[in-house]
Amino acid sequence: MEATIEEITENFTSERTPLISVLHAVQAELGYLSEEGLKVVAKKLNIPLSKVYGVATFYTLLDTEQKGENIIRICESAPCHVKGATNILTEVQEKLDVDIGETTDDDKFSLELTSCLGVCGVAPAIMINDTVYGNLTSTKLVTILEKY
Repeated sequence: MEATIEEITENFTSERTPLISVLHAVQAELGYLSEEGLKVVAKKLNIPLSKVYGVATFYTLLDTEQKGENIIRICESAPCHVKGATNILTEVQEKLDVDIGETTDDDKFSLELTSCLGVCGVAPAIMINDTVYGNLTSTKLVTILEKY
């Protein structure tokens, strides 16, 4: 792991403040940001561990705990809420037998809420991994989940 993180940090030496870029790259490579991984990042970037940990736990798209293969983020902003996000959340929970903050037994899905996906015009919306899906209905949701 240390060699991997060292290689990643070397890719961002031209950035003035590379911490967020490095954390995203480490997570993409290793799946999540373990405590050991955060220590290595702090050492390689010569940044206090407290700062690295603070950034890693502040941003919702950075994970300090191992997650499922696919992360489902359901938008709970006002427009999504008004247009039925609560119903979408309930359907996902029932179809996958998972609660908010949990991972399915087969480690295929993790379920999270997010405050905004920035696509209010197509509310309600979810993001699975890096793909956003909007104008959700029960039928669309089933079709989307089957892809994964």
